[in-house]
Amino acid sequence: MLAALGMGSAEELFAHLPADVKLDRPLDIPAGQSEYEIVEYFNSLAAQNANGYASFLGAGVYRHFRPVVIDPLATRGEFLTAYTPYQAEISQGVLTTIFEFQTMIAQLTGMDVANASMYDGSTAVPEAGMMAARITRRDKLLVAKTLHPEYREVLNTYGRHQTLPVDTVGYDAESGQLDLDDLDAKLDDDTAAVIVQSPNFFGVVDKTREAAEIAHRHGALLVLIFTEAASLGLIEPTHEADIVAGEMQSFAHSPSYGGPFVGVLATKEKNVRQIPGRLVGETVDSEGNRAFCLTLATREQHIRRAKATSNICTNQALIALMATIYMSVFGKQGLRELAEQNLAKAHYLADAIESTGGRRALNGPFFNEFVVRANGVGAADVNQRALDDKIVGGLPLGRFYPELDDALLVCATEVNKRDEMDRYAAKFGG
Repeated sequence: MLAALGMGSAEELFAHLPADVKLDRPLDIPAGQSEYEIVEYFNSLAAQNANGYASFLGAGVYRHFRPVVIDPLATRGEFLTAYTPYQAEISQGVLTTIFEFQTMIAQLTGMDVANASMYDGSTAVPEAGMMAARITRRDKLLVAKTLHPEYREVLNTYGRHQTLPVDTVGYDAESGQLDLDDLDAKLDDDTAAVIVQSPNFFGVVDKTREAAEIAHRHGALLVLIFTEAASLGLIEPTHEADIVAGEMQSFAHSPSYGGPFVGVLATKEKNVRQIPGRLVGETVDSEGNRAFCLTLATREQHIRRAKATSNICTNQALIALMATIYMSVFGKQGLRELAEQNLAKAHYLADAIESTGGRRALNGPFFNEFVVRANGVGAADVNQRALDDKIVGGLPLGRFYPELDDALLVCATEVNKRDEMDRYAAKFGG
């Protein structure tokens, strides 16, 4: 490079820089290490991690057991190195797994069709909202305040740049469920969809059927959101929903510092032309054998940008594959038993906390999360007590809901043991 520039040294190359910005000594970094020394170094760092801690933190990211069969299958070279299946004739394996994923999601959500996954639950929400706007040809969204706050932030960002105003519907202070009167009052002829989460951010099973009835009376759609996929083993999404979207992290994905996760979007067959992303469909080849292909691919990579249903969504094929293996391993009965364990353990923990003097802040029915206040002890103090006992506590809600400043959102799943729950409950005593 220096020869091509007609220069004789690196110093000459940087001669134009002022002397006071140039370093006149070697970089102050350690000497190089051997592979053995590097491995030892990282092992020593890993030993500082919080291994052996119990956790009752949920809020959209959940700890569940991961069957050991998932990684050996999902990381096979055929899957790990596969790219988006644009050429169906050489991508039958990947297309098959996506088709199975779509089928299972449709069965879980009670919808007719599901797409080939999305980035995550947070981006699935605005995609569902924009889809509803295309279907109804309206330009306003009503979203429950009990939708995950970070999902609402993503939705607001999309809405602001899509000229799709977003208004918020409040919740009942006693139950934590959607305020149906507020919903009815705010619905108008410009509303494309009502977006409701159930179980909602407080863990409360919401009044989705009633919300759908009110939305449909005003000509709007109901978009149902979930963040805890394990709940689908017990809580069937209302059939009155027009679009169901959410996050599948609970199925085979560890919290992993926040990702990668996998979003889903499912809908009724009449809306399939407006679904974002891509769909894999079943067909037959020239010899009459079962085969798969991209049936609908309404992305800008496939059609004109102006006609695309979404210009930003993609599918998380490898992560969706892990969820597919997970669902295959558990089966229908296994997913139901998983949900029953979550339900039972969360209710055991809630009773244990109340026995020590804590109390539930919301009385609506809940799945595996609930909101609780301590007896004369602040939320931060409860969590510090827990941390001292190698327990990661719940989420302080004041960050998102000032009216619940002294409350914690607590989660229990099948991985939590009875002694952990008893120890955590004791931290809520006065």
